[in-house]
Amino acid sequence: MSKSILIVDDNPNMSSLLTEMLEIFEYDSVRADDGLMALEELEKQSFSMVITDMKMPNMTGLELLEKVKEKFPETPVVLISGYSVDSMSDNDSGVKPDGFLSKPFMMSDVEDILKKLL
Repeated sequence: MSKSILIVDDNPNMSSLLTEMLEIFEYDSVRADDGLMALEELEKQSFSMVITDMKMPNMTGLELLEKVKEKFPETPVVLISGYSVDSMSDNDSGVKPDGFLSKPFMMSDVEDILKKLL
Protein backbone atom coordinates (compact mmCIF):
# COMPACT_ATOMS: atom_id res chain seq x y z
CA MET A 1 0.00 0.00 0.00
CA SER A 2 1.06 3.56 -0.69
CA LYS A 3 2.70 5.48 2.13
CA SER A 4 1.28 8.74 0.79
CA ILE A 5 -1.49 10.82 2.33
CA LEU A 6 -3.55 13.46 0.56
CA ILE A 7 -3.98 16.64 2.62
CA VAL A 8 -6.84 18.88 1.53
CA ASP A 9 -6.92 22.33 3.11
CA ASP A 10 -7.21 25.86 1.77
CA ASN A 11 -4.96 27.09 4.61
CA PRO A 12 -1.32 26.58 3.53
CA ASN A 13 -0.11 26.86 7.14
CA MET A 14 -2.32 23.97 8.23
CA SER A 15 -1.33 21.74 5.31
CA SER A 16 2.36 22.52 5.92
CA LEU A 17 2.00 21.62 9.59
CA LEU A 18 0.31 18.32 8.71
CA THR A 19 2.98 17.57 6.11
CA GLU A 20 5.70 18.03 8.73
CA MET A 21 3.86 15.84 11.24
CA LEU A 22 3.33 13.07 8.68
CA GLU A 23 7.03 13.14 7.72
CA ILE A 24 7.90 12.27 11.33
CA PHE A 25 5.80 9.11 10.94
CA GLU A 26 7.46 8.41 7.56
CA TYR A 27 4.47 9.27 5.37
CA ASP A 28 4.74 11.32 2.21
CA SER A 29 2.00 13.78 1.47
CA VAL A 30 0.48 15.59 -1.45
CA ARG A 31 -1.40 18.81 -0.84
CA ALA A 32 -4.55 20.07 -2.51
CA ASP A 33 -6.12 23.48 -1.89
CA ASP A 34 -9.70 22.30 -2.31
CA GLY A 35 -11.90 19.31 -3.03
CA LEU A 36 -11.74 19.70 -6.80
CA MET A 37 -7.94 19.56 -6.77
CA ALA A 38 -8.12 16.61 -4.37
CA LEU A 39 -10.31 14.61 -6.75
CA GLU A 40 -7.82 15.30 -9.56
CA GLU A 41 -4.97 13.99 -7.38
CA LEU A 42 -6.97 10.88 -6.45
CA GLU A 43 -7.39 10.09 -10.16
CA LYS A 44 -3.61 10.35 -10.68
CA GLN A 45 -2.42 8.10 -7.84
CA SER A 46 -3.60 6.05 -4.88
CA PHE A 47 -3.31 7.32 -1.32
CA SER A 48 -3.24 5.56 2.03
CA MET A 49 -5.59 8.20 3.44
CA VAL A 50 -7.25 11.54 2.78
CA ILE A 51 -7.17 14.20 5.50
CA THR A 52 -9.48 17.11 4.68
CA ASP A 53 -10.62 20.30 6.29
CA MET A 54 -14.39 20.66 6.57
CA LYS A 55 -14.69 24.34 5.63
CA MET A 56 -13.23 25.12 2.19
CA PRO A 57 -14.22 26.99 -0.94
CA ASN A 58 -15.74 25.14 -3.94
CA MET A 59 -16.50 21.95 -2.00
CA THR A 60 -16.86 21.23 1.72
CA GLY A 61 -15.01 18.43 3.43
CA LEU A 62 -18.30 16.55 3.78
CA GLU A 63 -18.95 16.81 0.03
CA LEU A 64 -15.41 15.58 -0.64
CA LEU A 65 -15.94 12.72 1.83
CA GLU A 66 -19.01 11.60 -0.11
CA LYS A 67 -17.20 11.73 -3.46
CA VAL A 68 -14.12 9.89 -2.17
CA LYS A 69 -16.23 7.12 -0.59
CA GLU A 70 -18.24 6.81 -3.81
CA LYS A 71 -15.17 6.44 -6.08
CA PHE A 72 -12.55 5.06 -3.67
CA PRO A 73 -14.51 3.31 -0.89
CA GLU A 74 -11.44 1.63 0.63
CA THR A 75 -9.60 4.94 1.20
CA PRO A 76 -9.94 6.21 4.78
CA VAL A 77 -11.07 9.83 5.06
CA VAL A 78 -10.34 11.95 8.14
CA LEU A 79 -12.11 15.29 8.65
CA ILE A 80 -10.48 18.25 10.36
CA SER A 81 -12.59 20.92 11.99
CA GLY A 82 -12.45 23.66 14.54
CA TYR A 83 -16.09 22.84 15.27
CA SER A 84 -17.52 19.96 17.25
CA VAL A 85 -18.07 16.51 15.83
CA ASP A 86 -21.81 17.21 16.20
CA SER A 87 -21.58 19.68 13.30
CA MET A 88 -21.23 16.63 11.03
CA SER A 89 -24.95 15.98 11.43
CA ASP A 90 -25.36 18.26 8.39
CA ASN A 91 -24.30 15.26 6.31
CA ASP A 92 -27.59 13.99 4.88
CA SER A 93 -26.01 11.17 2.87
CA GLY A 94 -25.21 9.11 5.94
CA VAL A 95 -21.57 8.72 4.82
CA LYS A 96 -19.38 8.93 7.90
CA PRO A 97 -15.67 9.79 8.04
CA ASP A 98 -13.22 7.16 9.22
CA GLY A 99 -11.70 9.59 11.68
CA PHE A 100 -11.90 13.11 13.01
CA LEU A 101 -9.23 15.62 14.09
CA SER A 102 -10.46 18.54 16.13
CA LYS A 103 -8.47 21.79 15.92
CA PRO A 104 -6.18 22.46 17.59
CA PHE A 105 -4.81 18.93 17.36
CA MET A 106 -1.53 17.59 18.65
CA MET A 107 1.07 15.24 17.23
CA SER A 108 -0.35 12.43 19.39
CA ASP A 109 -3.79 12.92 17.77
CA VAL A 110 -2.28 12.45 14.31
CA GLU A 111 -0.33 9.41 15.50
CA ASP A 112 -3.50 7.88 16.97
CA ILE A 113 -5.36 8.34 13.66
CA LEU A 114 -2.50 6.76 11.69
CA LYS A 115 -2.31 3.76 14.03
CA LYS A 116 -6.08 3.28 14.04
CA LEU A 117 -6.65 3.54 10.28
CA LEU A 118 -3.39 2.38 8.72
